[in-house]
Amino acid sequence: MLNQGQLDKIKETVSDFFEKMTMPASSVQVGLSSVKKDAEDLLPEQIDVVELEIKSDEPQILIGQQGQTLFEIQRLLKMILNKKVGEIFYFNLDINDYKKQKVEYLRDLAKDLADHVALTGVEKKLSPMSSYERRIVHAELSSRVDVITESHGEGLDRHIIIKLK
Repeated sequence: MLNQGQLDKIKETVSDFFEKMTMPASSVQVGLSSVKKDAEDLLPEQIDVVELEIKSDEPQILIGQQGQTLFEIQRLLKMILNKKVGEIFYFNLDINDYKKQKVEYLRDLAKDLADHVALTGVEKKLSPMSSYERRIVHAELSSRVDVITESHGEGLDRHIIIKLK
């Protein structure tokens, strides 16, 4: 479990990171939660999740097209922070609530399309998505008894099809 000193080090490192990018964050909030491992998981019994909320005056530069820059910054920061803190933890970076809004949008879209498929019986093909986005749609519709979701395609063309069960 990460202690307060390590969380302070994470906050300081992230603030320095954005300053050196000449994109200073107007606010850096660090939260901590934990996830229990699955039975098949090779991770320790419980692993920390560091939630990092950044506020920026120019978020579009840091988020990039369809969040790609945000995900790359998160990957880079995770490597830096794991080495600096000396512990393995999950890391979630969000800039100006972009991810939170994206998750809400994807969940609403999944529900609406699933309802449409259930009413009409016509399957729906979603546009290509990242694995993170596809996972959100699959999880949202996993408890439905009337529709199923399947991923199709390869690489950047990987997409979800929602159809009747």
